[in-house]
Amino acid sequence: MDANTFVTGLIRENDQLLARLAPAATLAAEVGGDLAPVKLLRVALKNEIEASEIAALWLPSAGSVALKLALARQAGDEAKHYARIEERLRELGDDLAGFNPLAAGYSPIFQYLKGLQTDVERVAAGQFTREAIAMVKN
Repeated sequence: MDANTFVTGLIRENDQLLARLAPAATLAAEVGGDLAPVKLLRVALKNEIEASEIAALWLPSAGSVALKLALARQAGDEAKHYARIEERLRELGDDLAGFNPLAAGYSPIFQYLKGLQTDVERVAAGQFTREAIAMVKN
């Protein structure tokens, strides 16, 4: 098999796997059918603020200093992501004056994660926290 055949086959397999995830259908519902980059980036702002808030909510009741510091870093990282997306939206000409990414309320996954009480539950969910908030919509 030559390199071109391999790459073509790999792209085809990836496209088939990604098509099964149906991200466009999920995102279309979130943005009212408009998959324009500006709309998608506004959804990303909501995802970032929710991820930051979850880490911040868990921080005070974390049982160890190591976990507290990890959650603080996570909250900060998500805030940085938010700022970068906000900057990109402005570059694209989007006026964010008056925009509140949480105006429609928190997502169901945020509500679920907020209710986790123990460090074990939170650490177990932690690997999915950001991805879950990004993928699971109202």
